[in-house]
Amino acid sequence: MTVTLTQLHAALGGVLHGDPQTRVCRVASLEAAGPDDISFIAHARYAAQIDATLAGTLIVPPHLVDKAKQRGACLEVDDPYVTFARLTQWWRAREEALDADGEPRVHHTASIHPTASVASDAWIGPFAVIEAGAVIQARARIGAHSVIERCAQVGAASRLAPRVVIGRDCQIGDRCVFHAGVVIGADGFGFAPHQGEWVKIEQLGAVRIGHDVEIGANSCVDRGALEDTVIEDGVKLDNLIQIGHNVHIGPHTALAGCVGVAGSAKIGAHCTIGGGAVVLGHLTLADHVHISAASVVMRSILQPGQYSGVFPIDDNKSWEKNAATLRQLHRLRERIKVLENRS
Repeated sequence: MTVTLTQLHAALGGVLHGDPQTRVCRVASLEAAGPDDISFIAHARYAAQIDATLAGTLIVPPHLVDKAKQRGACLEVDDPYVTFARLTQWWRAREEALDADGEPRVHHTASIHPTASVASDAWIGPFAVIEAGAVIQARARIGAHSVIERCAQVGAASRLAPRVVIGRDCQIGDRCVFHAGVVIGADGFGFAPHQGEWVKIEQLGAVRIGHDVEIGANSCVDRGALEDTVIEDGVKLDNLIQIGHNVHIGPHTALAGCVGVAGSAKIGAHCTIGGGAVVLGHLTLADHVHISAASVVMRSILQPGQYSGVFPIDDNKSWEKNAATLRQLHRLRERIKVLENRS
């Protein structure tokens, strides 16, 4: 795919410096870019790379534009990193449009129930299954072998990779991206103990996902037991994440790979949770709480801030005593310092 700087400028905005008919063939890193490629520099500490890179066009902030103009074409923007992100989205959309050119919108092997509603401009891949009462809105893409179960809804311009499952009655907002193997609406882990056995509690809720949510490969969001599991607008989930039943995640929160969130936990807006961390069930995290990787959240956190914590496993009685002592360590340390100063 080849585009001109005029096309890029129209899509991204900013101030264009250089020949508007310059051709761009690829988005590349500074190190790998060639004369027909575009790259970006976001910070002054990378200014030396302006002279070193072979990129034909650079996206730069205002304070680097004079230096960039000396070597070739550039696009001056306030936030090069965000502009780079939007460039990748624009580039991917054009590539997909070219790939789909001439292809049928609904593959002949797809199975679509007569009562399902599929927008005329939606794309349904090979062997996809759209069950009764399901709704696929405008410009949505359903990947090969994906399944949209009974009465589920997929919002406008949302993209589902191959082998995604959207469970019955679950709702997906607009412009969502779900990678391969995502499961939305699996049964929550609900069992009642009875005489040494486990009696299944049917999960009668669903999952409601807002707009602009992205979920990584092989992640799972369980349906609620009675009420719905809720993921609000702009949430980003990495690969291999487990979200338990009746969890509520606030807008624009991001969870890194292998995070586990147990049932009925409530996570606020603009939070981050590092890879491999665990949030126990029925806890609450306030807005703007940031959890370090591999931490175990064992109590509600009601104030914004950065939190970390890993504690060795032990028998429960000893663990509780040690944990109580650990929380007093700073106070005990200060008391020891006072005693030492007295001596």
